[in-house]
Amino acid sequence: MDIRYSVNPRDFKRYTTDDIRREFLIENLYQPDHVVSVYSHVDRMVTLGCMPVHRPVPLDDGLDVWKNFGTSYFLERREIGIFNLGGRGTITVDGKVYTLDRKDCLYITAGSKEVVFASESSVVPAKFYMVSAPAHRSWETRLITLKDAVKRPLGSMETSNKRTINQFIHPDVLKTCQLSMGMTVLEPGSVWNTMPAHTHERRMEIYTYFDLPKDGVVFHLMGEGTETRHIVMQNEQAVISPSWSIHAGVGTTNYSFIWAMGGENQAFDDMDEIPINEMR
Repeated sequence: MDIRYSVNPRDFKRYTTDDIRREFLIENLYQPDHVVSVYSHVDRMVTLGCMPVHRPVPLDDGLDVWKNFGTSYFLERREIGIFNLGGRGTITVDGKVYTLDRKDCLYITAGSKEVVFASESSVVPAKFYMVSAPAHRSWETRLITLKDAVKRPLGSMETSNKRTINQFIHPDVLKTCQLSMGMTVLEPGSVWNTMPAHTHERRMEIYTYFDLPKDGVVFHLMGEGTETRHIVMQNEQAVISPSWSIHAGVGTTNYSFIWAMGGENQAFDDMDEIPINEMR
């Protein structure tokens, strides 16, 4: 497990490009028949990827759960949200099988002991993108499809940010302890996301960008609003955003991204916007 520690915003101002990428960028999430995991000490969030190709892969594959979490199994005191970004696949939770098409989401509650991933086809394998947060109680494991998500259209073509926010793991859809997740889809011709930029002191956030062509990138903006930095990101990479950092970006084409939040509350609109003219 790759472990990332918290970063002070004052120290961040002195970081080089390599420093920023090493601390916040998550690459190579999808490796055949393997679970990739990154533990962030920012709100103790864990980002994972799994691409089962030739065999079913358990959630704790290759992990020393006791060493990393001090528990007897991964979800003993955690909840997890999972999106499928590849071909059709299945997730078996304590013997119950859930089938996920591309862009479907599964919320698995704390207390679930056995989680196993599999692909319907080894030619077009599933790609399970996951974010896990600490949880104090159990709720209900639930499959949420794209049509089940709460949809919030935002932006316009005139400002190059016409997009739809699809809220999957959200208080308007189901109950969780702290985890919120959703998918934002930009329309063709739109390239900007999350403008005006904002922070939310009470929650951190993790983005993963996808639906980018091989020669496409997203310039992900982060840092304090008055002293920004950027990370150049490619398809299916993720980035960690501490509560003091903005999280916005612009792509060379339209794209989609999954956002995940954890922290003190689940109020989606609890944010501190930064006027565009005041950004530096």
